[in-house]
Amino acid sequence: MSTIGIIGAGAIGSAFARALTRKGIEAIIANSRGPDSLTDLARELGSSITPGTREQAAAQDIVLVAVNWSKLPSALSGLPDFGGRIVIDANNPIEAPRFEPAELHGRTSSEVFADLVPGARVVKAFNHLPAHLISDDPQAEGGRRVLFFAGDDTHAKSAVSGLIEQIGFFGIDLGLLEGGGKLAQIPGGPLPVLNLVKFG
Repeated sequence: MSTIGIIGAGAIGSAFARALTRKGIEAIIANSRGPDSLTDLARELGSSITPGTREQAAAQDIVLVAVNWSKLPSALSGLPDFGGRIVIDANNPIEAPRFEPAELHGRTSSEVFADLVPGARVVKAFNHLPAHLISDDPQAEGGRRVLFFAGDDTHAKSAVSGLIEQIGFFGIDLGLLEGGGKLAQIPGGPLPVLNLVKFG
């Protein structure tokens, strides 16, 4: 069983933690303000989610990162090389309140993100749905809610796909990080915010 870390305790990070909690899956969650600031959230989430430092969260087998786009560099700076571990990019290059797209200079957001997590096998996932649809029961309308993912490493995608299935969603592989990441990227992709359900 892979260990799980979460960097970012905002809407998406917390929603992912709630999805794990529903299945009793343990994880370490961290933010920029330190473990003490997460006491209330951890109490709400339950005993399977433990507040930790950024370094503790980043040391797990699978690390989900969900941080405001402009704060990603500082959130990830100074962490050790990921050494082939899996990092889930759950970020979008856009921020409230103005929701203006960030300048990516022709690259995908995941390509930019990958530069911030040296040594990581990056999989794009958990970025295309509103947070409440990630934390809510994935059983919907008689089927399972769909989550897209993309990445360049087959084994990393398989691990993330397994995690998606474990928390009750139906995962759809969009292919490589560059092409697949663009499909589910906010803004610009055709797939974000589509609340799709797989029947059967």
